[in-house]
Order: sequence, then structure tokens, then C-alpha cells
Amino acid sequence: MKVTNVEARLRDRLALLEARLAHVTKDMSSNHSADSGEQAVERENDEVLEVIGQETQASMQHIRAALARIDAGTYGLCARCGDAINPARLEAVPEAVVCVSCSPA
Repeated sequence: MKVTNVEARLRDRLALLEARLAHVTKDMSSNHSADSGEQAVERENDEVLEVIGQETQASMQHIRAALARIDAGTYGLCARCGDAINPARLEAVPEAVVCVSCSPA
């Protein structure tokens, strides 16, 4: 697996997440209806959007950390034991920080 391919995948994923976060932020800042019944539904939707936004930000943080590891030359090395992370794991989860052995159960 080439690091340049991984970096491109991570950057593409980051761009998608940034777009998602922009949409979530826009949706959350929209005006609420004057109808109290509609407001209740809109507020519930805002709570869901907030969770989606938080999860999106966390994913973006993981991807940025992986990109930093690529820049530092430490991408693909387990942060706990220092061994190489299995390429199949990195293929499935390119932002993985630890190998399977060091991963919490």
C-alpha cells in the first residue's frame, strides 16, 4: 500500500467531512418555525444534527492526525508498541493508530 494513495484517500474523506459539517452547521443555524409543535420537532432535529456534527468533527480530527503521521514518517506504526500496523487494517481503517494486538477489545 502506497502512502501517497492513503494520503489522497484521507484528504478526499476529509473534504467530504468538511462539506458535511458545513451543511450541518447551516441546518442548525436556520430559523425555527413560529408554530410551537413544529419548534419541538425542529429542536429534536437540532439535537440529532449536533451529534452528527460532533461525530464529524471527531472523524476529521482522526484524519488530520493520520495526515500528520504521514508527514512525520510514522504512519503505519503502532503508537503503543511501535510495530508495523497490518496493511489490511490500514486499508480498512486508514486512520488507525494502533495495531490489532494493542487495540482495546
